Amino acid sequence: MLTTEGLTLHYGGSQILNGIDLEAKAGVVTCVMGTNGVGKTSLLKALAGTHPRSGGTVTLDGEALPVLPAQQMARRGLAVVPQGRMIFPLLTVRENLETGFSLLPKADHKVPDEIYDLFPVLKDMGHRRGGDLSGGQQQQLAIARAMIMRPKVLLLDEPTEGIQPNIIQQIGRVIEYLKAKGNMAIILVEQYFDFAFDLGDQFYVLKRGAVNLSHPKEGLTREALQAALSI
Repeated sequence: MLTTEGLTLHYGGSQILNGIDLEAKAGVVTCVMGTNGVGKTSLLKALAGTHPRSGGTVTLDGEALPVLPAQQMARRGLAVVPQGRMIFPLLTVRENLETGFSLLPKADHKVPDEIYDLFPVLKDMGHRRGGDLSGGQQQQLAIARAMIMRPKVLLLDEPTEGIQPNIIQQIGRVIEYLKAKGNMAIILVEQYFDFAFDLGDQFYVLKRGAVNLSHPKEGLTREALQAALSI
């Protein structure tokens, strides 16, 4: 569904990503892992269009995409749940969800029952302001908002960060549900090892802005992945 070849990214005079080759298929959870500062979030920004890539190609459904701003990448089918969630604190839960309508035809401007089935707390708190929710509830809202956009590729940046264990379990179940539907590629940036290893199907470990390990779950032991992360 989505591939990158030789993807590079700079911040000013510093090169952050060094020739990233990555493949994310529909119905597959592709995990991007590594220590702090290796370029994981920068990779998602390059894919989402929030920071323009410097070089390399991004191909979606067989079509090579030019360097596009975030709005245009969203229209092509990429939705991001950013680190820190970035919900609108003064809008209600319902209004936050409705911001996802901007990419949909007017006839589809409604919150699907599926959203409330997966995140029942959002229905109960529909009239509360986003800023009044707990961190875990805000994370659920951010994922739900991305789902409303009906993305081809869902980019998740550290979805477990600062979240209580029961919400982490629920987020894991949602990712498994979306994977099972088979029509969406999921790219998961995650440092919580057990969460990532349990959910992931394909693993990429970054080191100094380059791919240090690329391996499917099959044949990859926990110990080998942990060793790659510690190098």
